[in-house]
Parts: sequence; C-alpha cells; structure tokens
Amino acid sequence: MHRAPAAWVPVPVCGPACLPGDGPRVGAARFAARLAGLVVVLTATVAGVAVLRGRARRGWLRTCAGAALRAAGVRAVVSGRLPRHRALVVANHLSWIDVLALFAAGTVRMQAKREVRDWLVLGPLAARTGALFVDRSGLRALPATVAETADALRSGAVVGVFPEGTTWCGAAAGTFRRAAFQAAVDAGTPVTPVAFVLRDGAGPATATGAFVGEQTLWGSLCRVLRAPALTCEMTVLPALDPTGSDRRALASAAATAVGAVTGVPHPVPTAPRPVARPVPVAA
Repeated sequence: MHRAPAAWVPVPVCGPACLPGDGPRVGAARFAARLAGLVVVLTATVAGVAVLRGRARRGWLRTCAGAALRAAGVRAVVSGRLPRHRALVVANHLSWIDVLALFAAGTVRMQAKREVRDWLVLGPLAARTGALFVDRSGLRALPATVAETADALRSGAVVGVFPEGTTWCGAAAGTFRRAAFQAAVDAGTPVTPVAFVLRDGAGPATATGAFVGEQTLWGSLCRVLRAPALTCEMTVLPALDPTGSDRRALASAAATAVGAVTGVPHPVPTAPRPVARPVPVAA
C-alpha cells in the first residue's frame, strides 16, 4: 500500500501526453555506441570518485559529467558562470540532463530525494558527491532539511536545488517552493537562478529529453540516446541578494528571472489568508 504524499509535495502534472511522438531516430549502431560510451563514463566516474579526494575528485566529476552528456549526444551550451563559493543555485527542472549540466559547469552539492540514496550505483555515487538527501514524507522533516541546507551554505558550499520539486516538460512550469530559499535567508547566502531549455539541435524547444510522468530512467535515457541531436542551454542569471528579503520574495524573483529566459511563467503561490478571529457577540 502506497502512502499518500504530504500536502507540500508537488503533484506531477506533466506526463506521456507532453512527450513528442515518433520522430527522426539514430540508427541501431549509433544508439549502441552512445550507450556503450555512457557505460564507460559511468564506470570511470565511480572508479574515480572512489579513490580521489578533494579538488581532484571535484575536477573528475566535472570532466565525467561533461563526457556523459557528449556520450548521450547532448550538446551543452552554457551562458554565464556558476558561483564557486557559498551560494544557493536554483533552477527549473526538466530532466536528469539538468543535473549533469550543473555538475559539468561547476562544483555543486545537489539536493536529492531520500529514495535516491538506495538506487543501485547512483545512490552511493550521489552520497560521495555530497548530496543532501531530502525526506519528503511529511512536513515534520522540512525544518531539518532547511537547517541542513543552511549549514552547508554557511560552510561555503554551492548547493543546487530544483525548487519545483519535480520535473516538467518545458512547455509548462511549476511553482518555486519556498523552503530552500529560507535556507539562503538563514545563511545570508546569495541565490543564483539558472534557466534550462532543451532544444532539438539548434532548433525549437523540445520535450524529447524531458523525464516526466511514469517514465523510467531507462525509458528516458533511451529517448535521449535515440534523438539525432539535443542541445541543453543553461543560462546562469545574476545573483539575488537575500539581505532585507524573505523566502517568498526570493522565490518569486528567482522564478520570474528563470521564466524570462525560458518563456514559460512559473505560478506564484498566493499569500495565506489570515485566519478570522471570532467576534464576541453582546449578550
């Protein structure tokens, strides 16, 4: 029996209907070559992370993430530079491609759902890269998640968060949840918005690389490997100063900045209505 998600957990909206129908595909030989290349890169990544430490490990991760994108047939185009120290990086979320692009562009400690820790190969790899695992089972765990993220920021880390909480197809977007922004306020850390757009080569935006709905990771991977060419555009936007701001204002500003690049607006949560107090009635 599956437990119902907590009220704060976003419910995925995008699904199979968002994905494009059958289009041009690479041949079986090229598909096999891409898959083999990814296996080689993943094996090298795991081996390197197991023996390397510090700056050497961080450099190896960047190299391997870029190599994984190239092996999958994805071209990364990056505008701007990720911060190197003490920053919260927030981005819209389309696919596992986003994660690789962030790792390839800089040293980032990613937030990940707790279940990722138990994934074969990828779980231990995520743990060794300093991932911050988030318990989404209920609101009770949320303060601890915010506190852990704030501590990581204070220590000088660059923490990457997808505040939509789930992946979207790119033609629609989700609300930027405010919890991560509270960590930036608590730590007094700048917030750097990042916008992702996936394109068919140099053409229009596409959902081909999106990882949405009931897709498995393998199914999403196969769609990407079969695509003739995909481009991941990553735009690093000016940092937002948390001084004198609150989490709601930071979330709104970040969502607006990202939407201005992608052309897809993010819903803005409305302020909670005040609870009316009972009015005493004269006897």
